[in-house]
Amino acid sequence: MTAEQSLPSPERIAAILTFLDETNRLKDTLRSGHTPQGRRESTAEHTWRLCLLAVLLGNEFERIDLLRLVKICIVHDLGEAISGDVPATEQRTGDDRAARERADLITLCTHLPQDLKAEVIGLWDEYAEAKTPEAVIAKGLDKIETMLTHTTGDNPPDFDYRFNLTYGVEATSRHPLLETVRAHVDARTISLASKAD
Repeated sequence: MTAEQSLPSPERIAAILTFLDETNRLKDTLRSGHTPQGRRESTAEHTWRLCLLAVLLGNEFERIDLLRLVKICIVHDLGEAISGDVPATEQRTGDDRAARERADLITLCTHLPQDLKAEVIGLWDEYAEAKTPEAVIAKGLDKIETMLTHTTGDNPPDFDYRFNLTYGVEATSRHPLLETVRAHVDARTISLASKAD
């Protein structure tokens, strides 16, 4: 730190820590996907692996701001800390899930300093609109991470692997690399589905 730089105020640090305390709920927010040992995964675990996927593939995408991509991935499910996750199999067009998650995110950000609140909400909006290259990639990778969880988890006996084959097709068809990764995951899914039949 140079002489010109100053430390954040105690109030700013306290506000950030309060936000982190609230977002810690994501560790207990369960999703419908299962881990390799058969327990339900948390939203925090999903987000961690999504970010890892973004980091590992990030340099393969042309003209992508990797830091922005990772930031979008980190914030994309923060609102679930309040209302929880809606399983992929239960999501429907027009189900007001996005509006509810955004409202929950705004509530979650209440104590953040205004600049950070604006940044977090702006990143979430960017993800939801999926118009920037980073948001397109984040949305596609989000679907792929969910599909990967379905293919690597110790799922219940009645798990419908074929669901993966139609899940997130629009989001994963917006970039050639997303399509290529999806094809690999689809091959896994088809193999698992045939064994389950």
